[in-house]
Amino acid sequence: MIGCMRFDIVTIFPGFFESVFAHGIVRRAIKEGLVAVEAHDLREYAHDRHRTVDDRPFGGGEGMVLKPEPLAEALRALGVKAKADRGTGKSASQQVSELALGKQNAGPSTSGAAATSAQDETPKKTTVILLSAQGRLFTQAVARELAAVERVVLVCGRYEGVDERVSELYCDMELSIGDYVLSGGELAAAVVVDATMRLIPGVLGNDASGEFESFGVADAEIYMDQEGVPRSQHGAGGLLDYPQYTRPAEFGGLRAPEVLMNGDHAEIRQWRREQQLRKTLKNRPDLLERAALNAEDRRLLADMNAGKK
Repeated sequence: MIGCMRFDIVTIFPGFFESVFAHGIVRRAIKEGLVAVEAHDLREYAHDRHRTVDDRPFGGGEGMVLKPEPLAEALRALGVKAKADRGTGKSASQQVSELALGKQNAGPSTSGAAATSAQDETPKKTTVILLSAQGRLFTQAVARELAAVERVVLVCGRYEGVDERVSELYCDMELSIGDYVLSGGELAAAVVVDATMRLIPGVLGNDASGEFESFGVADAEIYMDQEGVPRSQHGAGGLLDYPQYTRPAEFGGLRAPEVLMNGDHAEIRQWRREQQLRKTLKNRPDLLERAALNAEDRRLLADMNAGKK
């Protein structure tokens, strides 16, 4: 039986997520019980008349900062202990890796009210993330790590940020979805939930779809043909995906590549691999430093760089 992965989102705008998760794959995953998503109103944990969750920063400066007390109370209400009480003493990356391993060795996951009350299980099954412009870059690799955890708690920053002590005391990591600044962490939380949950077994119609696309894991050696050409319609090996075409064969004066319609699957694989390399070199050359490349890939890239192809 496939367990239910839970996402808890702490935010001052819980209504933001009502429409975001009411469509497409996320909605279907929730309906089928594969994923549970709940947004929690931070203002419910502010007890003054105005339900104040922010204050001016010490030392001066523009904007406001989210206060630590409401956030800490919200996290405790979700069963999240302070890191010191979890007894880990480990870095964020170590904790996520161990959380992923723990889920693989664990039995069926808890969900709903049981998940929020299982405080003793928090260190093994939950990771707490602060969405922040100063965080580690969220990538497909991070999404794969999170998909192996039973529960992810996302803290949405707002205004000029969050009191640093919240991160130090409660958060396993800080994540950023890109090198830009958003008005708040809500959009980032939606991105993390969408990218992560689609890697959970059963969420996509074909489980292989989450691997066989841009940034997917590299093909195993058994998926190479006799000439060592990766089956690039499968694992991307860290490269961008190849261009896709469908009917009609001609549109707007442009014709789909003949190689895709000739039925020669070996030739198609070679063409697709070359297109992956070409697109990655053009749009994201930084990915090539970490991509799984063989000798033929490197030769093609050298030719592309030299302008020969």
